[in-house]
Amino acid sequence: MDSVNQPIVSQPEPGPVPSPADLPVEVAASSGPTAAPALSPSQPAPVSHRRVTSSFGSDLISSLQSLMGTVVIAIFVITFIVQAFQIPSESMENTLLVGDYLLVNKLCYGGTGPGDHLMPYQKIARRDIIVFHYPVDPQQHFVKRVIGLPGDRLRMVNKRVFINGKPIDEPYVHFLEPANNLYRDDFPRTDIPAANMEGSWWLQMRKLVEDGELIIPQGHYFVMGDNRDDSQDSRYWGFVPQENIIGRPLVIYWSVQDWDRNPSSSLSGRLYHLAYAVTHLFQITRWNRTLRLVH
Repeated sequence: MDSVNQPIVSQPEPGPVPSPADLPVEVAASSGPTAAPALSPSQPAPVSHRRVTSSFGSDLISSLQSLMGTVVIAIFVITFIVQAFQIPSESMENTLLVGDYLLVNKLCYGGTGPGDHLMPYQKIARRDIIVFHYPVDPQQHFVKRVIGLPGDRLRMVNKRVFINGKPIDEPYVHFLEPANNLYRDDFPRTDIPAANMEGSWWLQMRKLVEDGELIIPQGHYFVMGDNRDDSQDSRYWGFVPQENIIGRPLVIYWSVQDWDRNPSSSLSGRLYHLAYAVTHLFQITRWNRTLRLVH
């Protein structure tokens, strides 16, 4: 504090010492900040009391930011890396059963961009199991096994598959019936159509058959189910374009018995369905199939 603002006190003349009650009280006016009283070395320093408060608003914003970050990561993973699918039909028995829940690797095959050759993507190979958009209705997802590659010449004789004139080994195939269906078991047939085949495929297929063999065009794949006698596959609706392929199943992360094959669509039915699953989790789970790799 500047000296001009200090009060000036004259020295008293010698005389009797006044009592504390007789001493006047002086207040010094100052144009600047009031100076703090000097402390003696033995006097403790004052403690500054600060109020520590927790802001509910800042905590809420932080929680929302964490939640949004988790949601963004989950969306990224589901969109580009892995996705969960459920097997709804018997067409892939006994490799995949109704009630198997799959995690599908969507990154393994890459896309069709010019930079794909720089990434360690896999090539789609014969016998690969793939998940893809159904060419007839892309909103639906199908899972089948790749049998024919682009440029292959394919035919079936008495249920056995020949590629480029040579039979292929298929230990995964499951048969239910004897060879008693000419179109299904001796494919391709250009003289007799199947009752449940797509009409456009019937016309296209006839143009691609040469010497009794179906020629698979570039950028397309011929797929079939492992349950060969009960599979709606490329024999009935045609090829799978490469851009329709989503990815390859990695693992069966959960498998349940077929108790939920036809769940009710009503709200009460869905609630009952969920409650039954939760209360009977150990009974409906196929533990021998859960966490099994798909190949």
